[in-house]
Formats: sequence, C-alpha cells, structure tokens
Amino acid sequence: MPHPSGQPLDVQPTPLALLLLGRESDPNSERGVECPGDLPAPSDPGLVERARAAKERLGERVFVLGHHYQRDEVIEFADVTGDSFKLAREAAARPEAEYIVFCGVHFMAESADILTSHRQQVVLPDLAAGCSMADMATAEQVAECWDVLTEAGVADVTVPVSYMNSSADIKSFTGRHGGTICTSSNAARALEWAFAQGDDRTGLRNKVLFLPDQHLGRNTAVRDLGLSLEDCVLYNPHKPNGGLTAEQLRDAKMILWRGHCSVHGRFSLESVRDVRERIPGVNVLVHPECKHEVVEAADQVGSTEYIINALEAAPAGSKWAIGTELNLVRRLADRYADQDKEIVFLDRTVCFCSTMNRIDLPHLVWALESLADGKVVNRIEVDDETEKFAKLALERMLALP
Repeated sequence: MPHPSGQPLDVQPTPLALLLLGRESDPNSERGVECPGDLPAPSDPGLVERARAAKERLGERVFVLGHHYQRDEVIEFADVTGDSFKLAREAAARPEAEYIVFCGVHFMAESADILTSHRQQVVLPDLAAGCSMADMATAEQVAECWDVLTEAGVADVTVPVSYMNSSADIKSFTGRHGGTICTSSNAARALEWAFAQGDDRTGLRNKVLFLPDQHLGRNTAVRDLGLSLEDCVLYNPHKPNGGLTAEQLRDAKMILWRGHCSVHGRFSLESVRDVRERIPGVNVLVHPECKHEVVEAADQVGSTEYIINALEAAPAGSKWAIGTELNLVRRLADRYADQDKEIVFLDRTVCFCSTMNRIDLPHLVWALESLADGKVVNRIEVDDETEKFAKLALERMLALP
C-alpha cells in the first residue's frame, strides 16, 4: 500500500500476521523442545560438592529420583533412575523418606504425591519443569469432550485410558469415569482391559477415549490389538465437537486426543530413511510416542526401559539409531562405546526436552540445601478429592494382568 505521499511503505509483516496467514509457525505452541545445536553446558563444578554435602546432611530423610531424560550432572545424585511410573512406585516404597526430591517434570511429581503417604513431601526443584504433552489436555477440555460424547450417545460405552504422562486432574477424570492409566510398556494390556468392559447384554463393544498422546494410542491399537487406522478418530479440543460428527464418534473404536510429545513427534520418516543411508546395517529403535509412519518404518519399537534393555543385550559391533530423548541416547552411547556398539540419535537435528532440562544442578542444590536447613520449597501437593480418583485409576492399572 503506498503512502499518501506516493512513496511505497516499507512494511514488514509481524510474526502474528505470518502465523495467521499460515506462513510461519509458533515456537511457543510446542513448549518443551528446543534445538539449539547442543545440550546445555554443565553447571559450575563447585556445585557438585555442595549437592553432595547437602544430601549427606539429610541422610535417609531424603530420596532423590532421577528420570532417564535428566542431565548427567543430576543423574549422578539420584538414588534411583527410571521412567515416570517406576520412580513414583519407588517413592511409595520408601515410607521412611520424609522428602522425595523428584528430578523430572510436574506430572511425575504429582504421581509421586498421589502414591506416597501424606507424611511424605514431594519436591520439584524447578516448578517450571512441565510437560508439553500433559499440557495439551486440560480438565476443562476433557470435561467438554465428555459432554460431546454424551450428546453423541456414546459416553456410556466409552472407557477413558490415560497415559501416565498426564496431569493429576486428567488421571482423576479417568478414575471417576471407570478408566485406567497406562504406561508405554503396558498400554496394550490397558486397552484390552478397557475393551473388555463392554456390556454383553446390549452387544455394545466399548470405545476407548485415549488421553493425551495420540501416537501411543494409535500405535498400540493398530500394531498390538490389530485395529485399523479407520477405527481411530482424532478429537481436536480446539475445534467445535472435537472436529468430529456424531456418526464418526459412533463408528470409531479409538477416540484419540490430539496431543503428542514435542520431542518424539519431531522424528520423521525422512529421519529413518536418512540414517539408513548414512549407516548401512543400522537398527532403528524408536519409542511408541513417535508418529505411526516412523514406528512402521522402524526395526523395533518400545518404551524407555525396553530401549535400555535392548541396547544392553545388543551384540558388540551392532549399530543403532535411537528415536527418543537426547540425554538418554548420549548416555547409552557413552556407556557402550567400549563394547563397540555404535549408538546414534535418530535425527540429524539435536533435540532434547528443554522442560526436563530445567532441573539442573543449581536447582537441585537449592532444593537440597533448603531441605537441609529445614525449609520445604516447591512442594507438589494434589488435593484429596483429585487424589482419590487419580489413585483409583492408578490402582486399576496396578491390577492389570
């Protein structure tokens, strides 16, 4: 548009305008993943001794949990390492520990608080350590989804199954509506259980509302249970009625929530093809949170624990491209380097879970020193009503065969 003076205006479109025009992306829409080219630098080495001293002062009063995706400098001080559910169970198995310091993300600390006694206090060293996937399903959105299912006449035959990577509110919704929680290791058993809850008198087979990771739900339903992609529909909480018709909801067997892991969701079919060209004979091993086409193109698919065990059992000289979080891949590559196992990150782009990486040594030292001085910081507490039904959903998972 020319200026009244007749001279052309030098106008540059704003980022928001480009986004609305579909010509740009919003980097904040997938919080939890950054690709700056390398992992964050290690913290000040002097903090190592401070962390060690504070932990010694606390003794058995503190129990430090470290998720597999944490930085090495944090893992060094973990009493136990593992995935989110294993760590929550480990916390519950240590009733003598007054403080549970959870080096992970918010939903993991919530699960630990749900499963531990009221005497124990769960601490998250940085309250900003969240999970982009868990944030993709809010209690209000899920309640609205249930209203949509009710209006479509399918709520009565729908069983919610929620991934462990969800908030306490979503776990509570799941328990309140007769559903169960699952991990990436037992998702198939959880779905089999859910479908078996159907009413034989009416002949209606149950549907599953799978929250919040569409990829784990789809991959499990199709690969493990033999359902088709056509049996699955995608519920988008940002569209009216989830973007689905009542007929689509009635015909579907799996109603998948439109959520995903921002790290695992980055792996593409091109990533698989590229690594096969670069490394002849490579074994591609990916997490089931990856997209369906990536999982189909991989040689093996499994949970974090499955990946760790597979690489431990792998023969010397084998080559592996791993589709999961970078910290774990780097750690495994270093662990087995002397066994001549070549382990690389599946994608050329270096990506790590930036929210998980918020738990660094400075935050851990601050939390431990505060506890040692008698001050509880960043405590994670789940209210009694939410905890009641969330624990019910978790107990249903624990009862799975």
